[in-house]
This record gives sequence, C-alpha cells and structure tokens, in this order.
Amino acid sequence: MSRPDDEPTWGRSTVHTVCPLDCPDTCSLEVAVERGAVVSIDGSRRNPVTDGYICGKVRRFGERVYGDARLTRPLVRGGRRGDGEFREATWDEALALIAGRMIEIRDTVGAEAVLPFSYGGSNGLLTQDTVDARLFRQFGASRLARTVCALPTSTANQALYGKMPSVTPADYRHARLIVVWGANPSSSGIHFVPPIKAAQEAGAALVVVDPRRTNLARRADIHLAVRPGTDVAVALAVHRYLFENDRADEEFLAAHAEGADRLRERCAEWTFDRAAEVAGLDPGLIESFAEMYADFSPAVIRCGWGLERNRNGGSAALAVLALPAVAGKFGVRGGGYSMSNTAAWNLSAESWIGAPEPDTRVVNMNRLGQALLELRDPPIRMLFVYNCNPVATMPNQNRVIEGLSRDDLFTVVFDQVMTDTAALADVVLPATTFLESYDVAQSYGSTNLQLARPVIEPVGASRPNVEVFAELAGRLGLDVGAGYGTDAEALLELAAALPEEARGDLLESGIALGVAEGAPVQFVDVHPRTPNRKVRLFPDELERESPEGIYRFRPDPATADHPLALISPSTGKTVNSTLGELRTRVARLQMHPDDAEPRGLADGDTARVFNALGEVHCPVALDAGVRRGTVALPKGLWRMSTLNGATANALVPDDLTDVGGGAVFNDARVQVARVVTATLQLDGQEPAASAAGRDASVH
Repeated sequence: MSRPDDEPTWGRSTVHTVCPLDCPDTCSLEVAVERGAVVSIDGSRRNPVTDGYICGKVRRFGERVYGDARLTRPLVRGGRRGDGEFREATWDEALALIAGRMIEIRDTVGAEAVLPFSYGGSNGLLTQDTVDARLFRQFGASRLARTVCALPTSTANQALYGKMPSVTPADYRHARLIVVWGANPSSSGIHFVPPIKAAQEAGAALVVVDPRRTNLARRADIHLAVRPGTDVAVALAVHRYLFENDRADEEFLAAHAEGADRLRERCAEWTFDRAAEVAGLDPGLIESFAEMYADFSPAVIRCGWGLERNRNGGSAALAVLALPAVAGKFGVRGGGYSMSNTAAWNLSAESWIGAPEPDTRVVNMNRLGQALLELRDPPIRMLFVYNCNPVATMPNQNRVIEGLSRDDLFTVVFDQVMTDTAALADVVLPATTFLESYDVAQSYGSTNLQLARPVIEPVGASRPNVEVFAELAGRLGLDVGAGYGTDAEALLELAAALPEEARGDLLESGIALGVAEGAPVQFVDVHPRTPNRKVRLFPDELERESPEGIYRFRPDPATADHPLALISPSTGKTVNSTLGELRTRVARLQMHPDDAEPRGLADGDTARVFNALGEVHCPVALDAGVRRGTVALPKGLWRMSTLNGATANALVPDDLTDVGGGAVFNDARVQVARVVTATLQLDGQEPAASAAGRDASVH
C-alpha cells in the first residue's frame, strides 16, 4: 500500500482520517505521524458535528496499534487448544491451510458446515459485506443473522417509519424537551451531550429513562429509573394518557398515520398505577413526564439501544418511537426522534456485493454456543471470525467457550489483537486497524459519510480485510472480481456504487454531509419511507412475528433464587469489546447499598455473582445511583477483567427478544454472595484469575 501523499518518510506530519468504530458519532480525526509512527490522535473540525473533540477511547488507540496484544504475523496453533501455544507462519502457509480445510469440509460434509461470524468491530463499509460476502455466498456457507445489537430497534424503526432519517445532535439546541431513553451519551455518543446541555441552558427540560443515575440523569428534571425490561409499560402508559386526555394529535394521525386505533386499544390497560407497579416507579412521576411530553414542543426523543436488550425489547422500541407521531411532535426543527441514521443515504450493501444470497441455513449469532454444540446436518466444522470477539460479546458465554473448545472444530480468527476468541483458534490472522487501511465510515448518529485513509504502513505483516478475503477466494477457485486486489482498489469499486453527490464530496474533501446538510427536519425535509409515506403504528408483520403480539409486556424472569437484574451498560473505556485489552483493573460490580447490606457486602468486598448458567467473581462497588434490585457489570469485558475469567455474558441466557431476534442481555437474573477467603489487590495492577477467584468459599 502506498503511503498517503501528505505523509513524508521522515519528520512529522498530520493526516486527516475518521474513526469508523461502532459509535454514533463518526469523529473526524487529525493523526500526528512522525517517522512513520503514530504520535498522537486528536479531533479535526472537518466533521461539523464532532468539531475537533474526540473521546478518550480513540485518543488512546495508538496503544492498540503498538501494544503487546497486537498481532503482527499469522499464527498457527501448536499445542492444545486454549493453552496459548502458537507458532508464527507465513501468509501463504496460513491461507493455504484455511483454504484446504474449507475445501475438505465442503467436499465431505457440505459448505454449510462453514459459518462466517462478524459484527461491529468496525462500522466501515469496506471491512464487512464486500469481498467477504462475495466469498462466503459463492462458497455456500451458512448465513449469519447479525442480531446481537440494534435488531429490535432497527426492526421497529423500519416497520414504523421505513427508517426515516433522524433528528441529529446539532438540532437538539432547538428543543424545549429532550427525552433520553435507554441511552448514555456520556459513555457512547459523546457529541449528543453538548447540544443537550446547551438546550438546558436555554430553558429546555430533560427527562432520562435509565435504571442508573447516569451523568445526564443527574442533570435531568425527571429521572425514571425503570426496572430493566419495563420500558414498554412506561411508554404505553404515556400513550394511554395522550389518547384518553385528548392530547393525541388526531389531525396528524388522520393525515400521516395508520393503525392508531389498534395502538389505542393495546395501550388501554396501562394506567399510570399499573405501569408504575411494573416499572418500580412513583406513578406521579410517570404522569408528570406524560404531561410534560404533551405540553412541550419542540420535543425530541433520543431512543437508545439499552431498552431493546430484554425480552420486551422490540415492543419497547415500537412504543417509544411511536410517541412523537401520537403526540404530533414532527414538522419543527428540534422535534421528533433520533434513532439510527444509517438509512440516510439509501445505501445497500447488495448494490456492491454483486453476488446473490444463497438459500442456506441462517444461524442467529446470539445462539452461537447452541449452534456450535447442537447443529447437525451438517454440524459446524469451521468458524471464521472477523470484526468480532464472540467470547466477550455473545450471550451464554460458557456454552460459547465449550463450543469453541471442540476438538473437531477448526476456528479462524482474523483480528488486530490477540482476543479471548483468538486464544481458542487454530489459525490467527493479523488485521490492519483503521489507521493502516482505507475505509468509508457511515455515521449513524448524523448523516455524514467520511473517508478513512491510511496514516501509517501496516504494522508487521497485518493486512486489510478485503485483500485477505480476495486472496482466499482465489485459492478457493472463486471469482470475486478484479476490483479487490488492494483496499485502495476496493475503495474505488465501492465509491462507484455510492450516490453521485456522495461520491464526489467523499473523494474530493473526505466528507459528504447528507440529507438537508446533515440536519433534516422530519416531515419537512424527510418523510417515512413506507410504501404510502405514512407512519405504520401497528405493523401487522411484527404482530405475527411476536409470540404474544406487539405492545405486550412479558413478565420479569426473576426468581426467588435469582432476584437481581444484571445489566451490562457501556462505559468510557471500550467500544463494545474493542480496546478491552487496555483495561488495567478488575471490573467492579455496581450495587445499591440497600441490596449489599443484607448480603453482608461492603465496598471492595469480593463477590460471587451467579445463576444457573455460570458465575462471575469480582469486587463490589457500592453505588446508590443504581436502582435497588439491579446490579451492573461493564459491557465488553475481556476474561482477564474478572477474577475467575468469566464476564457478565456468562450469566446471560441465549433467549431472544419479542421482535427482531435480538439478545436479552438485561434479562440476566442473578444472586450475589460474598466470597470470604479471597484476597484482592486493587492497586491498578492486573490480578491473575487465581484460586481466590476459582476456588474461594462463599459465605
């Protein structure tokens, strides 16, 4: 790969690029490079939304690029699986081994015995669903349903509005009421925070719906600390108030919506008292929120992804996203809703994949452990993991590890660093980071597209995704097209499939802003992309898909033995599991003092968090900001970040949401007990997963 034009081979220079990681913001970056190495990473002002400010996670990304965990050569397992013994190999040897095994599996048990597994390691358009999709489709591999995140909310948004582009952060300053529901922008999506604060300073009210007292919740006029999984009840109670008190915008509903009567019928049972009992709230607080939402305009709802991570996730997303239609909050700047803006450019990977999707079986990624251990006709014989770390991110972690430990499974992991999943692989391939290859980053918080360009040469023998999959396809005798010899060639092929207005701006200036210069007004600049351009408040196809129907509440799965709800919120340290290798301290279980006291737990004590699926050993951090009956461990932890090598996902069932087949991370119900013989050092050093974690007695 050639060096960027503005990077000399000596001295210091600044290169403009973009962060494509799984975050709504898509920050433009200025990267200082000296003698071919990254010196610092800072924000640039090319993207007016991020405007020179970036998170601490990406500011530290150079530590991943040059860290001890970085993969720089292909590796082949030399010892027993999981014992950490690998030998270095050439790319030729590694790809020959992979191709040979794929051909052998195809010819003996069938191509569906190969399962490609990818999601969210990068949201760049080149690194996933380009040549990789062509390869696996032509080969006839099993298909993956990428459902671990955003499927319930995305399904709801698609059904209601056809994924109409959303209100962007820049327009929050115009709102008189902002509702942040199931999101914590302070940890993920930081560029929503300044506009919210600016709106508050101008007199706007703020409502936050979250089981924890987050930074924004502390600033809120109303904080609804709902029990996990009860968001749908609260939203339906607000709908009932609007319909029953003549606060629904009947004129708007008649002109721009359908299904309002069926929604009215479905929400009729949800009084404030009933919703409050289910959600663990004061009914007067829900009523105050409903009155405020009816009275204030412009009003905008930031619908996050936290509310979807439970058995009622799809119905919760439907009920929350339907509120601005029922209350008539559209048509003004700063009014409506914010969800994902991935559909702003009407891009479809199908337009550049160029290979038909085969009629092969579909595996829901949330049930990876089940698939590896139970699928037959044929069983999974090869797992090809890229852009993903399933040991750290999939539900039912112990079953995932058990499946990956099978002697007859051949696992390939293509990643930037030695992850928990790579440690169980047969072949490990070194991937470039976004600082070493080309990509196109699509914002889902705003509407921009940005060009990611290499700022340094690939570290070691690491290679971009498109180049590796193109070479592997050639070894398999598959024709994936001539445009994927390098990632630069792949960029040009992808650009040719983009809308003309995006392609020109992207290649000339590195950024294309999108609909209405990046800040669309819903029902003015953009409208529902449903067939009749109306809001579909009661989508029949989702009613048929959901076992109990939509806008329904399924009861809490808590039991007397496992009464506490375990949630795994995002933090300021990782992007999902990306950068988890940089954590230097054991993660702590956040717990309300009133839940800790009867269990004999004090701040800093070591606890065993457990249910029928597994257990996690970690210290306790008492926090009155977590609602009673709920405990929290960070999202995306690696196994080294607890005392016994298990994370919150070891306690999460592989059940599915009511709509969309999503993961139910927040349906983990647990008990917590004090470990009485463990010793723990909390001086910032990484403790070993020792006998204190594995074998300690429990009081």
